[in-house]
Amino acid sequence: MRTTRPALAAMLAAIAALPLVASAHVGADGAAHHDIGFAQGFLHPFTGMDHLAAMVAVGLWSALIARSARDTLWAPVGFAAMLLAGALVGLAAVQVPAVEPMIAASLLVVGLLVVTRLRLPGPVAAAVVGVFAVFHGVAHGYELSGDHGAGMAIGGMVLATALLHAGGIAIGWALRQRTVWLPRVTGAAVALFGAGLLAQLA
Repeated sequence: MRTTRPALAAMLAAIAALPLVASAHVGADGAAHHDIGFAQGFLHPFTGMDHLAAMVAVGLWSALIARSARDTLWAPVGFAAMLLAGALVGLAAVQVPAVEPMIAASLLVVGLLVVTRLRLPGPVAAAVVGVFAVFHGVAHGYELSGDHGAGMAIGGMVLATALLHAGGIAIGWALRQRTVWLPRVTGAAVALFGAGLLAQLA
């Protein structure tokens, strides 16, 4: 069946954007800490394509493998919950090893999950993505630690994460019965992005 034009355009835009940007995290430029709030936290996941791609891909995978609408919630809820936990760890300045490599690995793994449409039980899917979400959260927490209003910023970040998951789910539901190759190409692009980041960190 044919893919709807809006869904096709969204997917192709995401694919085209992946190789153009890397880990552009707020705070990575060494700027002084300052007052932040909900809005800044909300924008935070959009400032690094590694975070954005992972969150959308989790939603996409969830929709592609779901047997019902309720099944789509396991992985996104698991990711968002563990992202919050990781962010709190980062805000507390707890040193966690291999944060950036694990973020890159998350892209590789989630991208391959999209490509293969590997179906896992809901709790297992939540646990798999949740492990990686901790490291995404820690990275955000490090970048926001020391800033006034970090608690509100974390709230905005979690909301943005949920919306990115929802966007991925919407795209997945739109495409799951229409085309096979486009989600696979998108998953492959995410996986290659992760592999490229891992190679840079090696």
